[in-house]
Amino acid sequence: MKAFIRLFTGLSIALLAVSCGTASKSGKASEGTPMRLLYWNIQNGMWSGQQDGHARFVEWIKEQDPDVCVWCEGQANYVTNSVENLPDDPDKYLYGFWKEMSRRYGHKYVAFSGRRDRFAQVVTSKYPIATVSRLVGEEPDSVVTHGSGWFTIERGGKTINIVTLHTWPQRWAFRCQDKEASGAVREGDRYRRMEIQYICEHTIGTVPEAKDQYWMMMGDFNSRSRRDNFFYKYPDDDTRFLVQDYIHGYTPYIDVLGTLYPGEFITTTGGESRIDFIYCTKPLFDSVVEARVVSDSYTTPVRDPQNLSNFWHPSDHRPFIVDFDIR
Repeated sequence: MKAFIRLFTGLSIALLAVSCGTASKSGKASEGTPMRLLYWNIQNGMWSGQQDGHARFVEWIKEQDPDVCVWCEGQANYVTNSVENLPDDPDKYLYGFWKEMSRRYGHKYVAFSGRRDRFAQVVTSKYPIATVSRLVGEEPDSVVTHGSGWFTIERGGKTINIVTLHTWPQRWAFRCQDKEASGAVREGDRYRRMEIQYICEHTIGTVPEAKDQYWMMMGDFNSRSRRDNFFYKYPDDDTRFLVQDYIHGYTPYIDVLGTLYPGEFITTTGGESRIDFIYCTKPLFDSVVEARVVSDSYTTPVRDPQNLSNFWHPSDHRPFIVDFDIR
């Protein structure tokens, strides 16, 4: 099986055909259509898509034809083209929204992460989804701020475990008393380290044989990997590496992008940072046919012209597609 990775860049659809780098593995893929995963942090429930009823968003998803989608920031939070808060009504702006939205691009099945605030993750699929656990952490010291989820689907006679997350985004620690002081010593990095340990210990860490099974974990980790430090040039003891160091040191997960595309920096945001990751256990990683961060004429982030908060169009993050040959 041959696996390779491409980063699509540029401001036109034509550039989707250009490969900016590859990394390959040996082996032979079986015949048929791979399972396609689409992951994306869509910024406040795809706030940018509210003006056209999410028509362009749906059209783009249909063009990619994913089998499974994972969306970070799944809940709509703001009134169209404004920073005015919508009511915190998950029945309307999260659960109901996705049950209708997913059908527009051909996904019958929907599941939701644990919801502690307005930034839950959503999984949609062509296949039935079983929810194993919806994580929100434990009070008072182990709160998973944006929730997390553990789901399974069946494909080709195999059970695929899907873990979703979105860790704390700030420099300061969650619920700290002095944000300035906490941020100055980057206590937020240590808080994220607690969150990832909690999530892993309550998902893949509960299954001793998980390393030999099909597991994937993905989300907005709001942290950096030292594999990218040839680009960042942070000190070796920088706390921004804590989350990814834990995953590499204490779990069987493999960083898909970092492993398939070594020595190349691929941003997953509107700036220059790789903070979105997809991890897989080795049996699933070995089935990767292709992986790419997509930056085309629609998905390349552009700052909102009205300078509304930190909003971008269509999102401040870029989507990530992985094809798996697991039949």
